Amino acid sequence: MKTKSSFLKNNAVQSLLCSLICVILGVFIGYIVLLFINPNGAGKAILAVIKNFFFYPEGPARAKYFGGTLVKAAPLVMCSLSILFAYKVGLFNIGVAGQYVAGAGACLYAGLALQCPWYVCLLLAIAAGAVFGALSGMLKAYCNVNEVISGIMLNWIGLYTVNILLTNVKEAASPYTNNLASFNSSALLPTMGLDKLFGNNQYVTIAIPLAILTAVLIAVILERTRFGYELKATGNNKNAAKYCGMKEKQNIIVTLIIGGGLAGMGAALLYLTGMEQWSCSQSSVPGMGFNGIAAAFLGCLDPIGSLLSSFFIQHITNGGGYVDKTMYCSQISDLISSIIIYLCGFVLFLRQFINSRIAKAEERKAQQLKEPAAESVKGGDE
Repeated sequence: MKTKSSFLKNNAVQSLLCSLICVILGVFIGYIVLLFINPNGAGKAILAVIKNFFFYPEGPARAKYFGGTLVKAAPLVMCSLSILFAYKVGLFNIGVAGQYVAGAGACLYAGLALQCPWYVCLLLAIAAGAVFGALSGMLKAYCNVNEVISGIMLNWIGLYTVNILLTNVKEAASPYTNNLASFNSSALLPTMGLDKLFGNNQYVTIAIPLAILTAVLIAVILERTRFGYELKATGNNKNAAKYCGMKEKQNIIVTLIIGGGLAGMGAALLYLTGMEQWSCSQSSVPGMGFNGIAAAFLGCLDPIGSLLSSFFIQHITNGGGYVDKTMYCSQISDLISSIIIYLCGFVLFLRQFINSRIAKAEERKAQQLKEPAAESVKGGDE
């Protein structure tokens, strides 16, 4: 029979428990903030954030906006996978935002300027993100440049390069790129009938199953293959991996190439739905890449956990749109989601705390078992 401590030592149980604690604390602190701003509508506001698409009483409307949340969650899943894949190898891929931008620029330019079909746009987005990842990887492997520094620099290089590139395919009267549906409908991801399942939401495409399948594939690679074992061994101890004959420099580069490709794919899974257009005048990198960090840690650096955490973060973000704007400013949803995202950083700390408490409890139990045994031995000697 399993004891309570053995149940809590299970990695999946710990991951779920820690994530739930962070979520509950984040929502509670968000509610406290709302009380300070305007106590009259705090309860309704926090419920609106939590309910999101359940705000609508009709089933078709709920399904439509549920689909909208899933569409935005798909690229977030890819960014979180990019973060956790690199983290497993001991790398912090802060350049995921730039890799995401590179993917967005590649797929939109291919679709609008070159009139490529969706699968070519998707592959080019993956390739563009992979190139940015390779740059960070080579600088890390051969020049010992910290991947955080090179990643941050490449974020801005990517942003301004993409802004310049996409200026050639933007609308004449606005800073936004041309609409894919109007200029090249073949560049849009196919729906495969999924749109009908979500209230005829035209933006619901194969992006959602592609994100899920990618998460499963990453989980298999990391946990069930020799390649994944070598990557994790390199991350745990680069020198030991080199001593065992593993190509540590090659593994670093390959890891960031894969991470960059995942981020680039994430951008394609959003922009090739036609839901959003790129603004060629934006002066900051999209938050999707940085939110991927939170999703990865909230999911306890597990691919399947990242699926759930990405959906939750996007659920909270979309839910903020239903807060009463006459009582709270439009940024209040971003504030609440940022509080939850901030608390995501404590997931690993909570796991360490739980494990330390379990270890102490087991040590006390072992000590208690030793004392009667010692007394019986002493009595026998007498």
